[in-house]
Amino acid sequence: MADYDRDARVVERKSGAGRTVAIVLAAIAVVVIFLFASGFWRADVTKEGSLPQVDVSAKGGSLPQVDLDSKKVVVGTKDASIDVPKVTTEKESVSVPVVGVTSGKKD
Repeated sequence: MADYDRDARVVERKSGAGRTVAIVLAAIAVVVIFLFASGFWRADVTKEGSLPQVDVSAKGGSLPQVDLDSKKVVVGTKDASIDVPKVTTEKESVSVPVVGVTSGKKD
């Protein structure tokens, strides 16, 4: 029987269509640049061009006429009784800790 190497792995590389398209476009760009650089193709302006003359006028200051029926908004106040919590404070004597520093010398 034939000996098979169990650790042998076959790696298959697949190239995508995007790489092929990029190579073709790069080749076309190189050919076009070469044709312009060698003078085989030339892009000369044969006729002077100009922008068309356009008369633009605008009339400002007038708003559009609108027929609008809207509701009336009424704003105001009214008296009502509601429960409001009251917080009160009062003074009370308590003992609190005090921290101080002395020089260590007796007067």
